[in-house]
Amino acid sequence: MKYISTRGNAPELSFAEAMLTGLARDGGLYVPKKIPTMAQDDIAALAGLSYEEIAFRVMKPFVGDCFTDEEFQGIIARAYEGFRHAARAPLVQLAPNHYLLELFHGPTLAFKDFAMQLIGQLFQFELGRRNERVTIVGATSGDTGSAAIEAFRGLDNVDVFILYPDGRTSDIQRKQMTTPDDANVHALALDGDFDECQARLKDMFNDFEFRDGVKLAGVNSINWARVLAQVVYYFASAVSLGAPHRKVSFTVPTGNFGDIFAGFIAKQMGLPIEDLVIATNQNDILHRTMETGAYTKDGVKPSISPSMDIQVSSNFERALFFAYDRDGDAVAKSMEELKDGSFTISQGAMDYLRENFSSGRASEEETYATIKSEYAACQEVLCPHSAVAVKVGNENLSEVPMITLATAHPAKFPDAVEKAIKTRPALPPHMADLMEREERMCKVPNQLVLLQTLIKDRIAAR
Repeated sequence: MKYISTRGNAPELSFAEAMLTGLARDGGLYVPKKIPTMAQDDIAALAGLSYEEIAFRVMKPFVGDCFTDEEFQGIIARAYEGFRHAARAPLVQLAPNHYLLELFHGPTLAFKDFAMQLIGQLFQFELGRRNERVTIVGATSGDTGSAAIEAFRGLDNVDVFILYPDGRTSDIQRKQMTTPDDANVHALALDGDFDECQARLKDMFNDFEFRDGVKLAGVNSINWARVLAQVVYYFASAVSLGAPHRKVSFTVPTGNFGDIFAGFIAKQMGLPIEDLVIATNQNDILHRTMETGAYTKDGVKPSISPSMDIQVSSNFERALFFAYDRDGDAVAKSMEELKDGSFTISQGAMDYLRENFSSGRASEEETYATIKSEYAACQEVLCPHSAVAVKVGNENLSEVPMITLATAHPAKFPDAVEKAIKTRPALPPHMADLMEREERMCKVPNQLVLLQTLIKDRIAAR
């Protein structure tokens, strides 16, 4: 299995090489040269299997010969042993033909754990085998950072630096990033929004002298391994509702487009998905793009669903690559135009995107109202991101079962939930003292050179 860049001007890599590389050297994102497919009988055979066994069968074709079957099965087992639900990703019925996929039973109570715990084990195994050390720098709007820190904390061959927008995460999200005291993890509060954190991360990857000097690696969803891990729960949930013998649809709350792109990959592999619905909050650039064909930045408005407060959706580039029939030059041109604030998608590419995705949005008021109404209807407590998706999912119900992704535990956003239902959700016992733990972080300016100097100095001090 080989991986190629969405911009068409970087070397082909193996799965392990693409994982450790993160962002391609031409600025693009790695995707499989060819997407493997699963026969309908093989999909049907997933019924009744453990989540770990489904993960092995779904992901193994993408891994190629980088790991033996025994090695890869061991990596998967270690990745999910810390989850606090036997099903890993249980389904809860909200209403006739509408189901909630709970993705918050991992160590940091967010869907990012499914990918990050796996990628942590993959990195640890591969770096140990190579006897190498890397520096991981990540940008987060909230959940990626805590999941990355939890996955890599304490490892000898990895230093982790997480950039998060100062004052623009929930208190729980911030504390999850700033309270670990392991020497190899560093929480950096950037003076700016998430898009600026993400921009500085890409700047570091595109500074080849710095990148090579610190052996930079990335764990944001620019990393293909992150997307691949998320493909698994599409298969697991769909099969539990009767796939491949009947179709299913999914509604996904998304800002950076990685989670819903994983659904697109599942569909390309042969999973019978009727519809993939993009759910956005008031920062609705993806919804506006689907409606107008123009991707136009409009500033980030802070919301009660901060992990979706994004205007530059990195993984949308991967969708464009397929929409433009794998034309790297067309993708590169669009990404260059985005530097000036917008680009227009060709009619043919938009037709392709609309064949595979639909979209909707939820205002702040609608998000609060959905948290309240779902609690009243079925006692299900939703985080704001999940509520955005449930609202949009309800608008797209049909005779095909709808699975809506619940991406975070409601206790990560207690203020918004309490305002909606007058009840404050409690953290699970293993996190009950989180707000009393001492914080350790560094406030940093939005300046590339200063960030690079800080990172190099901290690595040297280790």
